Amino acid sequence: MTQLTHFGTSPFDILFKDFFKSEEQFSPFNQIKVNHPVDIYEFNEGLNIDIACVGLSKKDINLSIEGDILKVEYKKPTIKANSSDTPAPEYIQRGIARRAFDFGWRISRRFDLGKLDAKLEKGLLHLYAPLAEEAKTKSVTIK
Repeated sequence: MTQLTHFGTSPFDILFKDFFKSEEQFSPFNQIKVNHPVDIYEFNEGLNIDIACVGLSKKDINLSIEGDILKVEYKKPTIKANSSDTPAPEYIQRGIARRAFDFGWRISRRFDLGKLDAKLEKGLLHLYAPLAEEAKTKSVTIK
């Protein structure tokens, strides 16, 4: 993982911001409380975000980019009775959490959101943003 320091802050202070739940301008990522399983990690090649989406299909998830903000949203449909004769289901046991979520992160310009790759596999939404060309290490020849 590339180590960054910017005026005494950690890399995650600069790279990420929980856009919807943060009172402060930037919060360290490890101090933000997320009630949904999310993994965010960086390799030399880019940024990876994995979001648990058990029981969801790709049409259920709304993924959008607004400037440098990446938004991921799922709105849980309400279960209603089909008619007055058919009541809504009464669960005997309910253990599968299909919680609605609405995430937004401000992503560093070091990563190219224009080349964002998104795949839904085995209940995980995998998002990958490669490093932007400007952020890649370049060698300089001394004259």
